[in-house]
Amino acid sequence: MSLRDKYEVVIGLEVHAQLLTKTKAYSSDENIYGEAPNTKTSVISLGHPGTLPRCNAKVIEYAVKLGIAVGADIRERNEYARKNYFYADLPKGYQITQDTTPICNGGTIQIKDAEGKPKKIKITRIHMEEDAGKSIHDLDPFHTLIDLNRAGVPLVEVVSEPDIRSSDEAYQYINEVRKLVRYLDICDGNMEEGSLRCDANISVMLKGASEFGTKVEVKNMNSTRNVKRAIEFEIDRQIALVEEGKEVSHETRSFNAANNSTISMRHKEEANDYRYFPEPDLQAVIVTQEYIEKVKNSLPPLPSELFKKFTTEFGLSDYDANILTDEKGIALYYNELCSSTKNYKSAANFVNGSVKSYLNEKAISIAEFCIKPKRLASLITIVDQGKVSNTVATSKVFPAMLVCNDTADKIATDNNWIQESDSDALGDYIKLAIAKYPEKAKDYKEGKKGLIGLFMGEVMKLSKGQADPKLANQLLRNQLEK
Repeated sequence: MSLRDKYEVVIGLEVHAQLLTKTKAYSSDENIYGEAPNTKTSVISLGHPGTLPRCNAKVIEYAVKLGIAVGADIRERNEYARKNYFYADLPKGYQITQDTTPICNGGTIQIKDAEGKPKKIKITRIHMEEDAGKSIHDLDPFHTLIDLNRAGVPLVEVVSEPDIRSSDEAYQYINEVRKLVRYLDICDGNMEEGSLRCDANISVMLKGASEFGTKVEVKNMNSTRNVKRAIEFEIDRQIALVEEGKEVSHETRSFNAANNSTISMRHKEEANDYRYFPEPDLQAVIVTQEYIEKVKNSLPPLPSELFKKFTTEFGLSDYDANILTDEKGIALYYNELCSSTKNYKSAANFVNGSVKSYLNEKAISIAEFCIKPKRLASLITIVDQGKVSNTVATSKVFPAMLVCNDTADKIATDNNWIQESDSDALGDYIKLAIAKYPEKAKDYKEGKKGLIGLFMGEVMKLSKGQADPKLANQLLRNQLEK
């Protein structure tokens, strides 16, 4: 039994998603990533005296979309609060957020446990808030630089219950959240750019204990892989402290990806440290049931819905369905493709194979892909009809379809790639192949069945690669066994 087997890990995640609105949460400043520092600011986002914020309606809509998608209860009366703290990149000295009235309560995100069984991670709340600016520490050896373009950018924060029990479950959870916000088109999910950020609350306790251990918050994880790495390190660090009889400090730590460790930043703040109080400059926002229904009707197909459709209606494996639903554009392309073909497995193979390989090679999205689903279906059709082999389809016809607008059938016909499926014609090739190797034919009859490959090679050579392999193999065996 390993040391870890003595302990149970308890993890809760806080995911911050920057919303894809044109403007900031409470001002008309443009919400654009990558612009020159401090060019997308105004007196409102800087908190100058006498300025008044104004609520961005799109932020409400996007928060409601996410709430509906996770099955949350959406609050009717939404009030705002000020969260007060000092930091160099927070020019106002506070953030506008939600305290006691989050727009969404409850809901779940489904993952799989260690045994591969479905597991629902409960959500505590989803609330709206604005982002702070950005402190840059690595461009100047003597100074911290401040970029306030991000100050005021709208966020939703998704807070999970402490239901996660391993770094792998945390990895799955953050991936599912990222997939969901991308499907909803409310966030691009780019952790490397900071548009999706995750804080992990981690504790350990002896198995069978009735109380959770001391919670430690870990920040600064800029990829799903680093979320997993940071949690793994923190689990081992906390277990080592407990084993040595030391206390785990209730603190905030930062993950250092360079050496795969966490370092202490500060003692963990409590809610009263932030001196929350109602935001005096913003009225409460009322979200009616009518509005919720309107937003609900505008939602695109969600990944869970498409996964269920692909596995039940189309008969795909969980593996294939997971790959297809990982990206919204790919999932919708495949879904449309299956309206023009009933060979769902072959369609999945083409999309996950040839199509994705081409997209990766050219570094383009499925939206830029030149072969529309209906035309790709024509390729699957001629394979199903036995006109071309799967090898010819992928190695010859598919590349040709990338540079012209013709159907697969026309391309195969014009290039003389149609398979020979006439039994009489194939019979002639087979007779010639057997006549060329009479001794080998005798050996085959005496039990050396592996020689079938020799004769098939000759038949394909004689037919210039146009013989239907399946039919030719059958006819060849019949002839050899006479």
